[in-house]
Amino acid sequence: MMANAAWQSVHAEETDASPDFAWRYWSNVANWDDPPAQFELDGPFAVGARGLTRIPGQESIRWIIREVTPGEAATIEILLDGAALAIEWKFAGLAERRTRLTQRVVLRGEKADAYLEHAKMFTANMPNGMRKIAAAIANAAAKPSLRVTNNNPISADRD
Repeated sequence: MMANAAWQSVHAEETDASPDFAWRYWSNVANWDDPPAQFELDGPFAVGARGLTRIPGQESIRWIIREVTPGEAATIEILLDGAALAIEWKFAGLAERRTRLTQRVVLRGEKADAYLEHAKMFTANMPNGMRKIAAAIANAAAKPSLRVTNNNPISADRD
């Protein structure tokens, strides 16, 4: 990844689920729900896996998973001409089986200025999107029969 950040934005939300559950839910791309966008991942959620975001009426966005620390963090990167937009996620355990989800979006590269307005638009909905994700994770954690990740049921026991 390119060294110096030209711009960044950070937002955090808390959810009523263990860090392990929050990670397993979020790292299953099938759970990513942000209409009208649709998400695809080639292979497992692992370093080097490539993904695609499709938004009607727009060019598809290609991305790659750059870093993964299972249960704790992941970085997804969108490569641009002379720049990169990195979306860093962190999952931190809190008291009472809660988790703090933190998303940091970083724009880097020689031509980063050319993408600054687009990056700002990308993050404009970050607080609402993060609240939606936190709520979806909490809802899934409260309903064991609905808890599925990587096409495998998660134990009905509370994590």
